[in-house]
Amino acid sequence: MNDLWRRDGRAELPGLMQKEWDLLVIGGGITGAGILLEAARRGLKALLVERRDFAWGTSSRSSKLVHGGLRYLKDGHLHLTRESVRERESLLRDAPGLVEPQGFAFAHYEGQRGKRSFLAGLAIYDLLAGRRERHWLPTEAFLERAPNVAREGLAGGIVYTDAKTDDARLVLRVLGEAMDHGAAALNYVAARSLIRVDGRVAGAVLHDEIGDATHELKARVVVDATGAWSGALHGKGPRLRPLRGSHLILPAWRLPLSQAVSLMHPHDGRPVFAYPWEGTTLVGTTDLDHEQTMDSEARISRAELDYLLAALQAQFPQLGLGESDVLSTYAGVRPVIAGGHADASREGREHSVWSEDGLVAVAGGKLTTFRTIALDALKQVRAQLPGWRDELQPCRVFAPPPAASATQAPAGMLRRLQGRHGARAGVLLAAAGEGEYEIVPGTETPWAELRWAARAEAVQRLDDLLLRRTRLGLQLKEGGRALMPRIRAICQPELGWIDARWAKEEQDYAALWRAHYGLPQEETT
Repeated sequence: MNDLWRRDGRAELPGLMQKEWDLLVIGGGITGAGILLEAARRGLKALLVERRDFAWGTSSRSSKLVHGGLRYLKDGHLHLTRESVRERESLLRDAPGLVEPQGFAFAHYEGQRGKRSFLAGLAIYDLLAGRRERHWLPTEAFLERAPNVAREGLAGGIVYTDAKTDDARLVLRVLGEAMDHGAAALNYVAARSLIRVDGRVAGAVLHDEIGDATHELKARVVVDATGAWSGALHGKGPRLRPLRGSHLILPAWRLPLSQAVSLMHPHDGRPVFAYPWEGTTLVGTTDLDHEQTMDSEARISRAELDYLLAALQAQFPQLGLGESDVLSTYAGVRPVIAGGHADASREGREHSVWSEDGLVAVAGGKLTTFRTIALDALKQVRAQLPGWRDELQPCRVFAPPPAASATQAPAGMLRRLQGRHGARAGVLLAAAGEGEYEIVPGTETPWAELRWAARAEAVQRLDDLLLRRTRLGLQLKEGGRALMPRIRAICQPELGWIDARWAKEEQDYAALWRAHYGLPQEETT
């Protein structure tokens, strides 16, 4: 296994900057990670750089659903739905423990329209996926699936299956696989400008944000995979319409669900969902024009908080849910290509790839179809690399991880760790200290994952550890403040941070969490 993520891995950085690469990928979200993997497994010398942390942007702030996109089918985007369903099925097959099936339940009430069209759409959905399911349930059978929904006027319900994931861990798994094929990936390295020779892009000027050093890196082709930030380096490509999607995390005991529950919002008829995720309940999502600067983290607005709570109160009136029940919030900005629709929710989710000499850029797209996007981008790369004639046919998303040696970890934990860490699951378990197979209360995360992340996953800041390597900052009250002593005891020695550094990191993390992951303190448009 390539181990450039070890704690002292940045010592390799100057040497990496001196090499000439076939491919430089700029952007460490799911699109960039997918391109890196598909390039590396086909023999290209590929390097990825990310100016913040891996998955810092949209790819750790999505709705965490790997879905075929029923809405796209409704809007007539059959190709996108077919592509999404195919990729969902591949991920379910190749990433068990990371991508898992998720049942959805949609309550139907007397006088409500759309039942027939919904069921017809699901029949097409099943056909595309090569499966058959029973989708209509009468009232009593539906209540067995979703017992807490409002009962007045309930006339039954519709059920179907999609999938869910931990989006940040999906990015990290893809990056890990790419590195095992010989690629390199660096966080906190910013691309400041492109290098051009005789009019052709020939590399980029990179700045190491940790070591405060600037490098000129040569590459035969540069790929802009910066998502919602696409075009900043070159000023070209399709016009993007950044759309903000905000979410709530609630304790599972306050909104206990075995199925995801979908509903149409009582105010505007938009779909809203709540589903069990990582030991909590995740609620989303909004779809609004994001009009703030892209240089700072997105955050939920007071209006969005009220909107999502209104949906919960309408669907689960007997639970008396309110903002005091919210553990955390988060907001992400989707890199949507502007299509001119007045309603943000009607904008498409297709991707676009374009190129010029030495440069390929990707815009748009969605989490589920990251592999298809990567292969489309590499077709443009192939046209610029004489002698490289790979057919670029899809293969397995991930190779099956090797069988783990004898371990005392429960089978479910082993499945989880193999899904998230692939071939590294065995060494992760071997590195666990006493009591670290135990689960962090209120989550599904074993303490061992914290130790491994601190030791071997390029953690540069405390929020890297608690918001992306693990999701404890979303799952625990006040971002995990009460458990910080144990987190520190495990992770500080692995990170090699002196006491003053840890104290500063903890202070910065607390301020970040309050501003962007807690309840909104002031209105944000």
